[in-house]
Amino acid sequence: MPSDAASSRGPRWADWLDDLPPAAGAAVMATAVLSVGLHLLGFEWASRVLLFVAVVVWLVLASVFGRHLLTERDRWRHEIDTSPALTAIAATGVLGTRLSLLGRQPVSVALLCVCVLLWPLLMSHVIRHWQSRLPGAAYLVCVATQSIVVLAATVATADRQAWLMWPALAFFVVGLCLYVVVLWRFDFRQLATGRGDHWIIAGAMAISALAGSKLVAASVPHGPLHWATPAHNVLRTVTLVTLGLALVWYAVLVDCELLRPRLHYDVRRWATVFPLGMTAVASLSVSTAAGISALWTCGKVLLWPALAVWAVVATGAVRAARRGIEAVRVPSGSPHVSRR
Repeated sequence: MPSDAASSRGPRWADWLDDLPPAAGAAVMATAVLSVGLHLLGFEWASRVLLFVAVVVWLVLASVFGRHLLTERDRWRHEIDTSPALTAIAATGVLGTRLSLLGRQPVSVALLCVCVLLWPLLMSHVIRHWQSRLPGAAYLVCVATQSIVVLAATVATADRQAWLMWPALAFFVVGLCLYVVVLWRFDFRQLATGRGDHWIIAGAMAISALAGSKLVAASVPHGPLHWATPAHNVLRTVTLVTLGLALVWYAVLVDCELLRPRLHYDVRRWATVFPLGMTAVASLSVSTAAGISALWTCGKVLLWPALAVWAVVATGAVRAARRGIEAVRVPSGSPHVSRR
């Protein structure tokens, strides 16, 4: 017979996992984008380790999301009304991109379909429940949209499916428009008081630059896809501008962190790691697409602090998980009882 401690360990873990907020999806976004960055720089073994972590966390969060949909509809409806719910799309898109780079095209196509199906559902709920002043998490409307562009363009390039680039271009324009809308309503006090998600103001621009670099690479004259070559220079200019804005926001946010340090762990800190990694990856990708070698050096330099911050936040997450599990109290010898 198992001991009481052993019998309660499962329910403790189950209850803690069940209480994970939608914002936890940013952990997959951050980990997967760093895996992409390490892959681009040739550190394949480290890239695959992070990919494995991202896949495991994605599967756990997907199971939690599915359970809420099937058994706790009221809670599920409340969660999809909030901006962090869009991490479901963004995390799936970034993870699918890394898997496509690994050559897992059928899985990547399946994940792209998931993103496209979730996009209208989650976007309509989130935007309908916006307040007059928006937090940093609101920029996820842009991040989620551009993650579809990045994944679609990556799959299109790998499979030589030029037709996919046209809907990707449409999503790219929509994503930029959504960024402007959120910027207009953004509460800029978040730069000094935000708990991590305020960094998405930079991450949204960075992933837009990454998406643009994919479009630029596909529109190269005499390129393999023969797609939208007359628009190449326009796309290149837009991409360079978005990357420039991402780097400016990066510098501003670093200054804000130094002036107003916020050192305590918060699950929203994963939304800080993501822009750090995405800015590095965007720089590397734009360097290749636009033929600017200095941006490759910039991307290499920026990737290492992103990895360092990932390690710090991951350590904080593990400690928070231990505290959360210990806080769960399940009567010994009784069936699973939810905390709520």
